[in-house]
Amino acid sequence: MLETGIFHRLRILRKSAHGVYLNKEDGSPVDDVLLPIKQVPADAAIGDEIDVFVYMDSEDRVISTVNQPLLTLGECGMLSVAQTTKIGAFMDWGLEKDLFLPFDNQRDKIHTGDNLFVGVIHDDKNRLCATMHVYDMLSADTPYGLNDQIKGQVYSINDKIGVFVAVDNKYHGLVPNKEIIKQLKIGEVIEGRVSNIRKDGKLVLSLRKKAYGEIDTDAEKLLFELKKNSGFLPYGDKSSPNLIKKRFAMSKSAFKRAVGRLLKHRKIEITDKGISLVDDE
Repeated sequence: MLETGIFHRLRILRKSAHGVYLNKEDGSPVDDVLLPIKQVPADAAIGDEIDVFVYMDSEDRVISTVNQPLLTLGECGMLSVAQTTKIGAFMDWGLEKDLFLPFDNQRDKIHTGDNLFVGVIHDDKNRLCATMHVYDMLSADTPYGLNDQIKGQVYSINDKIGVFVAVDNKYHGLVPNKEIIKQLKIGEVIEGRVSNIRKDGKLVLSLRKKAYGEIDTDAEKLLFELKKNSGFLPYGDKSSPNLIKKRFAMSKSAFKRAVGRLLKHRKIEITDKGISLVDDE
């Protein structure tokens, strides 16, 4: 049987009322595969080669299509839940037959219309299906270096470790808890930078710019908050990191750097009660 889930270049061997039958040019000992009549190009002739995606129809028969699915075997990405049933869910992946997502391959309770980050695999009967357990499908062999900018999809959240991200939908990424400056949710697209590369090649990510590049931004944010709050904020060195993170969406160290920058430019003054805006006049 031709491998399902990928594209093959196949030769048209014969025509029928149902479409055309295809196989490899080299005469490989696999069954011919049908390309349904509505998929056959108008000018197709016996002997022509054609690129088709091979999968199984609703009756588990190997079939082909000239259409491009949203994901192919081994790829990960976002798909929408077309239907939930007693046997599992079905994902819209751009083909006539939806992609099955078994209960065993689900992480949480899902609903019709949900957008899920999934991968395409073969089940134990060699049928194509989706899975939300994508960790082992991602690669640690990335092209990224330290401080490179990245874009990725949140696919899992571990309260003790951090947020797991599929960089480019292909590579392992993790935003550690200490680098999380805002609430993230599964399926969210994030942009950040590579703050570290582990020995195994997996990427450690930060949602913040490098410290020297973010001081001005944080200082401006703090100045804005001061002006918005009548020139006073009840925060300082004794404020807890969690309180500062919740209030300003920045770490305690970033907060202190921003305060230092504003002090240097004589924009603020520190009091026992907090930070006060200096009157320019």
